[in-house]
Parts: sequence; C-alpha cells; structure tokens
Amino acid sequence: MLQLIKNIGHTLYRIWFYFLVAIPILLFFPFLLITTLSEKWYPKFFWLARNIWAIPILYGMGCPPKVIREQKLVRGESYMLVANHTSMLDIMLMLYISKNPFVFVGKKELAKIPLFGFFFKRVCIMVDRENTSSRTGVYRRAQRRLGQGLSICIFPEGGVPDEEILLDKFKDGAFRMAVAHQIPVVPITFYDGKKRFSFTFLSGSPGKLRAKVHTFFETGILDETDKTTLREEVRTIILEELQQK
Repeated sequence: MLQLIKNIGHTLYRIWFYFLVAIPILLFFPFLLITTLSEKWYPKFFWLARNIWAIPILYGMGCPPKVIREQKLVRGESYMLVANHTSMLDIMLMLYISKNPFVFVGKKELAKIPLFGFFFKRVCIMVDRENTSSRTGVYRRAQRRLGQGLSICIFPEGGVPDEEILLDKFKDGAFRMAVAHQIPVVPITFYDGKKRFSFTFLSGSPGKLRAKVHTFFETGILDETDKTTLREEVRTIILEELQQK
C-alpha cells in the first residue's frame, strides 16, 4: 500500500513537471517564436527561456537551485560549459547558472519532444551522433555562434548514463571545439539530478538542487594534441566532486 502511494506521488510529480514545461511555452509562444526568427535576436530568446521558463520550473518543482562558484562568468565573454548529465532538470539548471547567453549542442532526438522540440530545433545545435557529416556541421554552426559572442553548452557524456554510473566517459567534441576557438572550459558539477528528477519515471522528490562552477580551464596555449588531456582533467574534477558529495 505504501509503495502504491509513493508511485502515485511520483506520477503526479512527473505530470506537474510536464505541466510546468508546457504552460510558459504556450503562454509566451508568440514572443518566443518572434525571437527565433533571426539569430541576432537569440539573446532575447535566451532571456525569455531563462527567466520565464527555466527558473519557474525549478522553483515550481520545489527544487530551488544552490550554486557555488569558484570563478564567475564575465559578461560578454564566450565559454564552453560542460557538466554531468543525469536529469531533465539539467537544462533548466544550466540556464539558471549562466546569465551569459549560450547555445546547447544536443542530440537530434530532443527535437521530437512536443512544444520543447519545436524551439530546440530552431535555436540549438542538433547533432546526429551516428552521422559523421552531422558532427562536422556542428563545428561550423558552433563557430558561427561563437563569432556572435555566444557561449556553447555540451553535456560531454554524450547521452544519459545508466542510473548506476556515477559519471560516464567524456566525448572529445566539447574539448576539441574549446581548443580550436581558444575559449575557456567551465566544468560544472550537478549533484542532485538523480535524486530530484532522474530519467526513471517512478522517482524524484523536491529539495535543493545543488551545483558547483569550478575554476575554468584556459585553452589559449593549447592545440589539438592537448584535447585528450584537457578532457580527462575536466572529467576528473567533476568525478572527484561527485565522489565527495
């Protein structure tokens, strides 16, 4: 009986999440759509996505964010934001963390999500991980966006790891791109995603959603041969933080 009550609670919590995701999009659809008509208007879209979508979702789910910052992002600078990926709340939490407009690089399957997917494919950089030409195109689109003064966000695990995996192996893409464009890599640890709202349906509960922005890795003196070392150093920082939580 107790388990049945818990399952009902988890189900209602999920339904509430999807309600919170959909309502701001429906209410502000015309404004969101207008700000996607030109890339130069993207900062306005980002402001709307952050302030009328992501932040209300986090607080509406009873998951107030708590962020520790070892170093602060500088307004107007471009960065490569990387974090572990364990929850659908990760997207909202990343938007909360950075006031600097950034563009997500994500798998093309996200474009299939109703409402969310409509805007995802209009403003984010989609990648088909099974298609080499698609991966090549990502670099060209990222270069254009960086040239516009934006940052890039990638979850370098390349997907959502199994629940029992603390931190999966990292893909090269984010680090190759950061070195090529000589932008700092910003490692970010998300501590509570699995506990608050994992990808397992019958799970989750309200509570603080903690994150830590670590000291940045500068890439100005690095070249292509350094990407593997950079990738592993960044992964180690996040892994050690997760092991100590």
